[in-house]
Amino acid sequence: MLLLGCQKHEPQPIPEQLQKQSQQDETVDLSLLCKNIEKNMAEINAERTTFALEQINQDLKLCLPLSTFAEQQHLLALSTQMYNNFLTVDRTPPQQVAFEAYAFDLSQHPTIQQSHFEQLTLRDQYLLKHKGAYIELFDAGKGLVNYRRSPEYLAKIFAPYLPRAEQVFIENLATQNMMPVFVEDTLMIEPHEIATRALFWEEYLNQYPKSSYRKDAEYLLQMYTLFLFKGMNDSPVSDTYTDKYTIQSNSMDEIEKLARVKNSYLALQATKFLQFLQLSEQQRLKEIPVQLSPKEQQSMSENQLTLKQLDQYLALQNLSLSKTRDCFSDAVCL
Repeated sequence: MLLLGCQKHEPQPIPEQLQKQSQQDETVDLSLLCKNIEKNMAEINAERTTFALEQINQDLKLCLPLSTFAEQQHLLALSTQMYNNFLTVDRTPPQQVAFEAYAFDLSQHPTIQQSHFEQLTLRDQYLLKHKGAYIELFDAGKGLVNYRRSPEYLAKIFAPYLPRAEQVFIENLATQNMMPVFVEDTLMIEPHEIATRALFWEEYLNQYPKSSYRKDAEYLLQMYTLFLFKGMNDSPVSDTYTDKYTIQSNSMDEIEKLARVKNSYLALQATKFLQFLQLSEQQRLKEIPVQLSPKEQQSMSENQLTLKQLDQYLALQNLSLSKTRDCFSDAVCL
């Protein structure tokens, strides 16, 4: 009774014809917006504002659910070019020095006011004041700091609308690359994190064998495997690999744990690694015949021979960081 007594008059329903017309207008508007999005993305350059960038990102959220996978991938590539264009800054040599000094100090000590600011280009002054739209400063090593599109961009703007395999790839690589994996030839992450990431990429390949990012996932697995068993030039896992006591202790702990994992090729490699450490120098020469060219025989140090034997014994892919493909600074390989 109370409910009936307090009941308000229902709003009059919209006549069906008007409702249909409204829906048609909305569809036409959205269709036109999505038709123009490529043109709008191509027009973003180093003179546009972060507001213009954010507007396109909002439009992408409307258009991506309506696009085919091929169209989504095309828009993703366009978005990378769009950010490259937006973040291009032409500087004179003194302006470059001023920018690096200011940006590096800002990334290390964000609360300190810098006298370099007035020496920067107007574009740098604008970008440093308006670090929105997924733009951030990134320490690239060797004292270089530069702008980059945050790895979170693709995870937030694109990933929710992609097929599951691509969504998982982008969201996880974004998380992994929020902080530097290495600077120059020194690893910046601990062996536990390296082992976790290697296992993740192994499982990803098992779970999504038909992913369009399969080759990139294979490369990431191979690189994290090398980081785990060999490290990098300035942060090696061992100098000699003579026995378990010559291995960095936190690396040794992770490799021993990894060897106990079930149904994993990485675990088999970890087991082989532990076996390798038990072989004497003579046993290695006998059991792991490494083919060396005459030039290598003359110039190769004992440590280089050991690393070659380790590569062969563990069937490691002898890769170096690709100069043409960067998988460690964004949510996709660039």
